[in-house]
Amino acid sequence: MALTEEQRAEIAAHGQETFATRRPTVPALEAMLYEPQEVLDHGFLRVIDYMGDDAAIVQAARVSYGRGTRKVSEDAGLIRYLMRHRHSSPFEMCEMKFHVKLPIFVARQWIRHRMASVNEYSARYSILDSEFYLPAPEHMAAQSEVNRQGRGQILAPQQAAEVLDILRDDAMRTYRDYEKMLDAENGYGLARELGRINLTLNTYTQWYWKIDLHNLMHFLALRIDPHAQYEIRVYAEIMLKILHAWVPVTASAFEEYRRGAVTFSATMMQVLRRMLAGENVEQKGSGLSRREWDEMMASLKG
Repeated sequence: MALTEEQRAEIAAHGQETFATRRPTVPALEAMLYEPQEVLDHGFLRVIDYMGDDAAIVQAARVSYGRGTRKVSEDAGLIRYLMRHRHSSPFEMCEMKFHVKLPIFVARQWIRHRMASVNEYSARYSILDSEFYLPAPEHMAAQSEVNRQGRGQILAPQQAAEVLDILRDDAMRTYRDYEKMLDAENGYGLARELGRINLTLNTYTQWYWKIDLHNLMHFLALRIDPHAQYEIRVYAEIMLKILHAWVPVTASAFEEYRRGAVTFSATMMQVLRRMLAGENVEQKGSGLSRREWDEMMASLKG
């Protein structure tokens, strides 16, 4: 269970609060505010606040004084132009703040995206809950033979069950030791900042994460990719749905020019021109490495 009944009641009460505002709001996103979207076995992601919308991007690009009077199609055309030519500054004018509950090992991947403001639950001041991520059997896979940082074949059911037992037993044992080390009466009264070092990386943490739209889209472009680790990709997939609710025109341009697009090197473009001219080009004489050639062919084949 990702949230206790007490936490759900607190969120529900927060969601009933309303405030008069003169700033632009997005009805589709307003309906999603504060609502936790459950992820993995104990995680969640929810929108806490946001600033700006599609019109704010257009306003920043044109440096206009108001919301503008141009047609919606003209605004959409401008946003698509900005996305296509990677003019990022107007997208930085919009921001969003998330509350995320996630396993520590996912957080360590996530924090590599440094263009954000982060405040994480502190195990120096508080005691972490006894909640741990355990993969579902269908996500238990062996090391890939072709990808050094990815997964390959799914483990046999018996092997998957044994690995899950190991992960569960290790997490529970270290948490029991964690509690004993912190317990001043029946344990050692160890400082929390030291006791936490015993916990496993599948322990859940929480943070508030605020990021501008440009860097959010960069995060999504990397983390919704099929090669991204499953446990972070599922968070990104929910964030993509939120993006469509928040800035639908920008999200459409993102799908067209970032998510659904590929980039070719200068040499790849030369090869493509030769092919279009009717030449039978092979990898050996292309100027591309085998890996580059395979990637280009895979892109062309879809």
